[in-house]
Amino acid sequence: MTQAFSMRVIARVHSEFSSKFGVPRQSGLVEALESTLVFEPEFRSEEALRGLEGFSHLWLVWVFHQAIQREWSPTVRPPRLGGNARMGVFATRSPFRPNPIGLSSVRLAGIERTAEHGTVLRLRGADLMDGTPVLDIKPYVPYADSRPEALGGFAAVPARETLAVEIPPELLERIPPERREALRGVLAQDPRPRYQEDPERVYGFGFAGLEVRFSVADGVATVREIRKAL
Repeated sequence: MTQAFSMRVIARVHSEFSSKFGVPRQSGLVEALESTLVFEPEFRSEEALRGLEGFSHLWLVWVFHQAIQREWSPTVRPPRLGGNARMGVFATRSPFRPNPIGLSSVRLAGIERTAEHGTVLRLRGADLMDGTPVLDIKPYVPYADSRPEALGGFAAVPARETLAVEIPPELLERIPPERREALRGVLAQDPRPRYQEDPERVYGFGFAGLEVRFSVADGVATVREIRKAL
């Protein structure tokens, strides 16, 4: 008999990404990316965070809130395999799962008390879009959570080499200085779908309230346009 459990959203992440496109494919790939975890009013308790300052990294358990489906499939097409090969859903990190739950390891950059939202967590390296619901937070424990001998299966190495990034000075000026390193890191990870290699195609994604448009050719991501997001 299938059991069902209700879960409560304890917090939401506020990040630079207004949509899924552009979000790093794994946590920790772009350490310069900053985001803020804001607790729901019911969970704004300083007592619940006692001792958290002693940890450098956290596990976030969250919901793929824009990828929820009524039916699930036992196999999926991982993007890193070009979308051509099927793998078992439990051998992938696909968002299309029986339960749309994600897991990310992030750096705890700070614990800050604010007048509007109570105590919030400053994070670095999160792979989450703006508004992502968080179900739980757990401390990362190095002696138990780190497994240097672990095998990575078909995802043992990055799917692509990182890109060089070129941003014309007049466009770079439109990015706040404190966000420029993060944008370069996002572009270097190559946000394009794995099966697309057209050097003439221009892609775009929302970042920090702006739309960033870029193309990729010969291992270089070149920013073509930066404008205010609609």
